[in-house]
Amino acid sequence: MTSMMTTQSAQPVELYLDKFDYLIEQLESASEIGKLTYQNRILDASARLLMHENGLQALSDRIQRMERAGIFTGTDWNAPASLMPGLVGNTLECNVTATVTLECLSLLRFLAAATQEHRIRGLPAQKARHFLTQVLALNLDRVLGAASEASRVKENKLSRAVDRLLRHIMETVGAQGILDRLVEEVWRILSQRPLQVNPVKSMIVQISVALNEDRNGLSDARIQGADRLISALFGPTQLCRDDPGIQLYRQRLSGADRGTLQAEALGMARAMHDTGLVSDYQVEFTHFVLDSEDSDLLTHSMGLSSTGLDALRSYQPLVLSLIRESVHLGTGQALLGMSQILERGILYSPPIAPSLWRLLATKPSEMSVALLQRAFGPDIDARRTLVAGLLQMLGQPLGVGQGNNPTCQSARALSMWALNDPDYLLWLIAQVSNNDRIVMHFEGGKLDSGELPAGLAFNIPLDADAVSILLVPHLDRIYAEMGRRVADRGEDPHKWINPELHGWWVGRMFFIAVDVATGLLHDYPRFVADFYQAYHPLYNGNEPIIHPQPAGVAVTDSSGAFVGWHAITLIRVALDQSGCMRVYFFNPNNDSGQDWGHGVVVSTQGHGELPGESSLPFEDFTSRLYIFHDDGLKGSQEPHIDPAIIEKVQQKAVGSWAAQRIALTAGT
Repeated sequence: MTSMMTTQSAQPVELYLDKFDYLIEQLESASEIGKLTYQNRILDASARLLMHENGLQALSDRIQRMERAGIFTGTDWNAPASLMPGLVGNTLECNVTATVTLECLSLLRFLAAATQEHRIRGLPAQKARHFLTQVLALNLDRVLGAASEASRVKENKLSRAVDRLLRHIMETVGAQGILDRLVEEVWRILSQRPLQVNPVKSMIVQISVALNEDRNGLSDARIQGADRLISALFGPTQLCRDDPGIQLYRQRLSGADRGTLQAEALGMARAMHDTGLVSDYQVEFTHFVLDSEDSDLLTHSMGLSSTGLDALRSYQPLVLSLIRESVHLGTGQALLGMSQILERGILYSPPIAPSLWRLLATKPSEMSVALLQRAFGPDIDARRTLVAGLLQMLGQPLGVGQGNNPTCQSARALSMWALNDPDYLLWLIAQVSNNDRIVMHFEGGKLDSGELPAGLAFNIPLDADAVSILLVPHLDRIYAEMGRRVADRGEDPHKWINPELHGWWVGRMFFIAVDVATGLLHDYPRFVADFYQAYHPLYNGNEPIIHPQPAGVAVTDSSGAFVGWHAITLIRVALDQSGCMRVYFFNPNNDSGQDWGHGVVVSTQGHGELPGESSLPFEDFTSRLYIFHDDGLKGSQEPHIDPAIIEKVQQKAVGSWAAQRIALTAGT
C-alpha cells in the first residue's frame, strides 16, 4: 500500500531556487525577441513552486524582480491597471498551466503593490487592494474551501495551489470590503454542519480582525451575526468573554461557584449548537467537568435533550471514555459529534457499543499513523484523531465532504453507512486501522483493496476528515474494480455496483434516463413517471423513503450547461413550510448550495432542510436526475402521472443537460 503515499513537497524549496534565480537572470538579459523563450521556462518553474507548500513566499520575494525582467511582457497581463477582477476566476480554472501561472503571478504582483512592497506605475496601493478585494469576493467559494461540483470538474493541477494563494491574499489584505458577504457565506456553510471547519475558522479570524479595524458598511444584522461567530470561537461564555487564554480560564473555573459553572455549561451548549463550532474554551471546560466528575454539568454543556441524556446515562462509561480520548485542543469538534450520536440514539444498536470499545483499544497501524500525521501534522496522536473523526462522522453523517477529489462515490458511501449502517462503518475502520486494507465482496467474489490498482484518486485526500483519509483510497480502489468487472455488460455499471457496495437496503430495481451506448435520452417520459411513482408521496401511497438511496444527477452550471454526472443520496421527500413538495438529498460536495441554471438553485436552508441536507422542488430535482433505484414493491405497472407534469420536467431537462441528447426521446 505504500504506492498510495504521495511525495508532494517532499524536497526543500531551497533546492529549486538557485536554478529559478538563474532563469530570472537570463530573462533580465534577454532581448525583446528572446524573452518569450525564458518566459516559458520561468512559468514552468513558477508552476512547480506554486505547488510546493513553501513556494509561495519564494515567488512573493521575487515578483518585483520578475516583473521588471519582463515576465508579463507581450501578454494580456502586461498592463495591470487595465485588468478586470471579474475575469480572474475563470482564468484560474483554465486548463492551460502557463495561463493559470501568469494569473497567479499577477495576483502576487497586485499583493506586493497593495502592501507597498512593490511600486507599479499606474497602480497605487489602494487600487491594488481594491482589485484583490473584488477578486476575493468573486471567489469566496474557493477561499472557504467550498467549491461547486462544476468547479471541481474543471480542476487543474494548480487548483490547490490557487486555493492556497487566495487564502494567503485574504490573510494579507484582510476581509474589509467583503465583510457583509463573508459573514453571510460563513453562516450558510456552517448551517450545513460540515466535518471540516478549519477554513471557516480561518475566515472567522479574518472577520474578527476586520471588525476590530472598522465596522462601517455592515448592517446591524450582519454585525450581530459576525459577533456570534467570533464569540462562539473566542468567548462563548461570561468567564471567557475577554478571550483570556486557556490557563487563566482554568483558574477562573476553579474559583467559580455552582451557579456560575451552570451558566458556563449552558453558554457552551448554546454557542456550539448555534454555530456547529466547538471553542477551545469548551474543550477546557469539558476536561474541568470530567476531572470534577460532575455529569450534570457535562450534559448541560453538550446541550442534550431527554433522548441524549437517556443514552448518556445508559452508556456513561463508554461516553466518558470516548470524550476523554477524543476531545482535546485540535480535535474539539468531536464533542459536537458525540452529542449528536447521543441524540441519534445509535448506541442502543447492539453492535455499536462493543465496536466503539474495540476502537478505543486499537493501536493504529504504522501506515494509518503516517497518513493521519501527513494530514494533521507530525505531533498529533493518531488514535485520538481517528476516534475524534469517527465521532464526528457518526454524529454528523451529512457533513462528509469529498474535498477537491474525484471521489463522490466513496464520500457518499461513508455518509450512507454513518447514517444507516454505522456498525459496518466501524468494521471498515477496524480493518484499515489494523491491516491497512479492507475486504468486500462483489457478486460472491472477494475484493481486497491491498491487491488492487489505484482508482480515480491517485493521491491521498489530505483535505478531508480523518475517516475519509484512511478509508477513501481503499473504497476508491474497490469501486473501480467493481466497475471493471461489469464494464462489458452493456449497461450502466451502477446498476450492480450500488447495491453491492452500499448494502442490501439499496433498491434492486434500476432506472436510467439515457441509453448507455449512445448517451441519448431513452423513453424519458416513462423515466420521469417511474420516479414520481416511486418517490412522490401523492403517487406512491404516501410512502416515505425507508433507507437512504443512491442516485445520480446531471450537474449543470449556472447557465444550465452540462458539467458531469454526480453521486448523491436521496434522504426524504416532504412538503416545506410553503407547501412545496421537495426532495431532500445529500450532496458530497464541500458546499451543497449550488446554482444549476435556469432557476434551479439548490437550497441548504430556509426550506425545511436539516443540517447537511440539500433540497429542490420535486419537479426541478427530477429534471436533473438521471439514475435512481427503487425497491420494486409497487409492481411494474405503468404509472399514471399527469402528462403536463412530465412535459414540464422534460422541457427543463432538454433545456439544460439533455440539450444534445434528445434523438431517442419517446414522443419526439
